[in-house]
Amino acid sequence: MTTPLPRPAPAGPLATGDLWVFGYGSLLWRPGFEHAETRRAAAPGWRRAFCLRSIRYRGTTDFPGLVLALDFAPHMACEGLAFRVPPEHVQAARDYLHEREMGTRSYLECWPELVLEDGTRVRGLAYAIDRTHPSYVRLPLSEQADIIARAHGPAGPNAEYLHNTAAHLRELGVHDAELEALDARVRELAG
Repeated sequence: MTTPLPRPAPAGPLATGDLWVFGYGSLLWRPGFEHAETRRAAAPGWRRAFCLRSIRYRGTTDFPGLVLALDFAPHMACEGLAFRVPPEHVQAARDYLHEREMGTRSYLECWPELVLEDGTRVRGLAYAIDRTHPSYVRLPLSEQADIIARAHGPAGPNAEYLHNTAAHLRELGVHDAELEALDARVRELAG
């Protein structure tokens, strides 16, 4: 039995000012929305995990891939980037992110506290896995690697998504042991 996420408030606390958006996966290299500032940040109580089957981007209905999600983990912290969106671009950014992230309804919009690199704390928009969604999975690393090494979807090879995320985290100086081990194993499988 999986533990459901705490249900966040439906509306964000920053609706009339700047919006912070937390990126932990593909948003690191392809945010796709106007923003005025990018800062390294951590989301305490969350972890980055390949726990979402993907048929929309990195897999197919015949062979689903795996993509990242923000998963509730009370004793961990997920490191990534916080993007500050100024008020005049907030609605366009929200619309874009809703279209991009909510197409399969496997994510929940949430507003975790983010700790920016200078210690400043802000609330930011993030997309966390809905553990009750049928595409949510918890798989051992070896099984994740096997899927990611072979899956391919409309957005390209699943391995490319993993390698891009790992490379961007390394550029930021972020150490994610699980992701690094997965990246190394998928490269081994690819020969």
